[in-house]
Amino acid sequence: MRIWVPSDAVADVLSDLPGVECAVYDGSGPLPEGVEEVEVWIPPLVTVPDVPGVLSRMTSLRLLQTVTAGVEPYRPYVPEGAVLCNARGVHDAGTAEWAVGAMIAVLREFPGFVDAQRRGEWTYHHTGVLADATVLIVGYGSIGAALERRLDGFEVEVVRVARSARDGERGRVHGMDELPALLPEADVVVLLVPATADTAGMADAAFLSRMKDGAVLVNAARGGIVDTDALVAELKTGRLRAALDVTAPEPLPAGHPLWSAPGVLITPHVAGSTPASGRRLLRLLRSQLLRHLAGEPLNNVITDAY
Repeated sequence: MRIWVPSDAVADVLSDLPGVECAVYDGSGPLPEGVEEVEVWIPPLVTVPDVPGVLSRMTSLRLLQTVTAGVEPYRPYVPEGAVLCNARGVHDAGTAEWAVGAMIAVLREFPGFVDAQRRGEWTYHHTGVLADATVLIVGYGSIGAALERRLDGFEVEVVRVARSARDGERGRVHGMDELPALLPEADVVVLLVPATADTAGMADAAFLSRMKDGAVLVNAARGGIVDTDALVAELKTGRLRAALDVTAPEPLPAGHPLWSAPGVLITPHVAGSTPASGRRLLRLLRSQLLRHLAGEPLNNVITDAY
């Protein structure tokens, strides 16, 4: 069985499986030989060039296993007869931890204090605080649940929103249709929704205008979920603040107004890029390949938009 993997580390974890032949393709340079014989493809973290062209040549593909929770670059082009699976759960810990750190950093004004430290200035003043805040999690899936667990002990009220309303293990999960009424009550709004046609640009000018004065928008989803121009306009007024691990465009080019907007913390899409994610990914990939070889049902199969 020919498998394309994104790194030597993945190849090492799979190389002892019976009948498995791994070729490393990290998205750079020419394609390895035998694209028509690839039965399993594990693409790298950064989307490879010409996904439609590559997949159109994979006539033997049976499993496309991403290393991310998002599958939007691949889903429209999966060949007939192939199964698409994502890495749900792999990045939960890192992304949830980033979200907690980011909201605390913005509320407690850490970036401003770092700037003052570099200038050698003692800028004492009161700041905001996470305690007693209402945290609205928009996109309450496995990462959202991981985030709520990490917020235990911070003395916050967590409000959950998912595509459809349901009774969750920790309380009611509201539907997206309730979101407009929930936004004005939130001190922190965390975006964790997948990138789909329905969520593209959902945090637009109307969405942002419903957020309360002084609220913090935390985006750990995809940059395209937020209308960048509308967010920059709100940041410039000082009415809202933001913590962004993802942007549109991405990477954010030099000179973009988002870089210099007040009240925003930007990290370069690193929320899930941690050793913990790496360890969990290797375990998931080996488990999936064992299931595939045994003809057993796979985990994280994508049957809808995500």
